[in-house]
Amino acid sequence: MTVKMTHFKALFLIISITFLACHPVLKKEAQHPEESLAPVWLFYPAFRDDMDKESLILAIRRNLEYLNRLDPEEPFQYGTHTFTCNHVRESQEAFLNLITKNPDPVQLDKEIRENFLVLRATGRPGNDQVLFTGYFEPVFEASLTPDGSFKYPIYRKPDDLSVIDLSLFKREFEGKKIIARIEGKKLLPYFSRRQIDEENVLNGQGLEIAWLKDPVDVIFLQIQGSGQMRLQDGSTISVGYSASNGLAYRSIGRYMLDRGFLSTEEMSMQSIRKYLSEHPETVKDVLYYNPSYIFFQRLETGPLGNISVPLTPGRSLALDSRLFPKGALAFVLCKKPIINNRGEITKWNEFSRFVLNQDTGGAIKGAGRADIFWGNGPYAEMVAGHLRHDGELYILIKKPSL
Repeated sequence: MTVKMTHFKALFLIISITFLACHPVLKKEAQHPEESLAPVWLFYPAFRDDMDKESLILAIRRNLEYLNRLDPEEPFQYGTHTFTCNHVRESQEAFLNLITKNPDPVQLDKEIRENFLVLRATGRPGNDQVLFTGYFEPVFEASLTPDGSFKYPIYRKPDDLSVIDLSLFKREFEGKKIIARIEGKKLLPYFSRRQIDEENVLNGQGLEIAWLKDPVDVIFLQIQGSGQMRLQDGSTISVGYSASNGLAYRSIGRYMLDRGFLSTEEMSMQSIRKYLSEHPETVKDVLYYNPSYIFFQRLETGPLGNISVPLTPGRSLALDSRLFPKGALAFVLCKKPIINNRGEITKWNEFSRFVLNQDTGGAIKGAGRADIFWGNGPYAEMVAGHLRHDGELYILIKKPSL
């Protein structure tokens, strides 16, 4: 009897481990929050953090500023679970208290497993990994007035750009909106990149914040979502995302691959810029492939995310806001480059760290995409230009009291 029972337990354990070790694989792109996160029951990651504790504390405190602005009962969707804003805030306060005590890695793992619900991002169809990319805060030469060198404007949000909540018309449109303009009695899509840059449809409205030297600078600023403008007198101004024209983002990198301008192996932000610099006749064709257009606002602080708090280099994450809860505490495993004194990537090392979901982006769609904000400077630019690696994404929330 004992032998049979031992064999039964062993068989049950093998079946359980086999089942629990297999992460759910999506057959199609996740469309709803409950499809985007799955609970972790047995195989937890090792919760190790490669950055300084002070930056994590700063990011969490900034996150709490966001949560404190909201109705305490506002619901947040964590996969199939719904929590109030008050619970999310208490969860992050508890985590802040935990890391302030500076527990050793073993104790930190124990505390998280005992007290926090850990959810893993389900990834993209056919691949349970998340594709990580990076973004940074670029610095461009700029002028507050146009001249022969500075000819390409960046604009603030136009007055005729309207955001229309479709749920006001039909319940099935809950959470959906369109961005449009009104012309006479017609409701039309807002102007495309080609119309704005080629047809100058925004001229004469006084919307220009500054002028840059290169149209490629403008689109890279729009892709990053924020940046610093170094003016001719040596001073700088910061600008950040204000609104978009609502047209779908289309990757110019993908377009250049499809056209054979670049190969997959050489694809990076730096190689895109180099190719366009060496082939100016292709610039309009490439840029106009992406009809999406970003409008900016001047900022008094550094770049702001979609929850209107300053981003923290290395700690702020951009996810699909339709699928993942804003301001969520997260944990990531991915790779980062090692760069020599000549500015060359010599290898990629694995890393893991705690981050906060504080931003979103036009290219960050689905449960299998994530974008890490790296700050500014040469290293940040290098990582943002080359990071395109699979990794793992987890969301953490304190277990509700029974």
